[in-house]
Amino acid sequence: MKKFLMHLACGLSFALSGAVYATTGDPVAGESKALVCAACHGADGNALAPTFPKLAGQHADYTAKQLAEFKSGARANAIMMPQAAGLSDQDMADLAAFYAAQKGSVGVAGEGAVPQGEAIYRAGIPGSGTPACASCHGANGSGIPGAGFPQLSGQHASYIAAQLRAFRDGSRNTDPNGVMRTAAKRMTDAEIDAVSAYIQGLF
Repeated sequence: MKKFLMHLACGLSFALSGAVYATTGDPVAGESKALVCAACHGADGNALAPTFPKLAGQHADYTAKQLAEFKSGARANAIMMPQAAGLSDQDMADLAAFYAAQKGSVGVAGEGAVPQGEAIYRAGIPGSGTPACASCHGANGSGIPGAGFPQLSGQHASYIAAQLRAFRDGSRNTDPNGVMRTAAKRMTDAEIDAVSAYIQGLF
């Protein structure tokens, strides 16, 4: 019951926070606008370099929200802030719709990461009170469209680990009600690396 209430509260906060990004996007228009993004994120949103996130298949509302945060400076990133600076709300919606329509590539779980990473993802870390990732991101990492919980399946382990560390040290802080910061601050480097490597192989 406690997990359910936490999940519900998180879902409501994300749903409310995402309401301002409700502009309807055109994936066809987004395809041409995404040409400049391909150098880092790949032509179809499946970034090859592990330091850049895969955007293919990501929920449109989530992608639009991140672009808006880069544009406003709420989410700091030296590469993305200037890229997003000139985007209109429609541009962001179109890009998000394009990437949402693409199929994400399947990754491979990091060697040796499965036992510990799977335990963290599915059951959390009881000793530190860290919640299970699956409670918000789903059993297969597909996230929850409309609730603000992003798709994680197949995402590069290096990127996930970097974001978890950013949430842990507070340098990434646009998560409503500090949901991710609260979870990540209780994790060790080894735990972050293990769950990130496991998520990379989810599909």
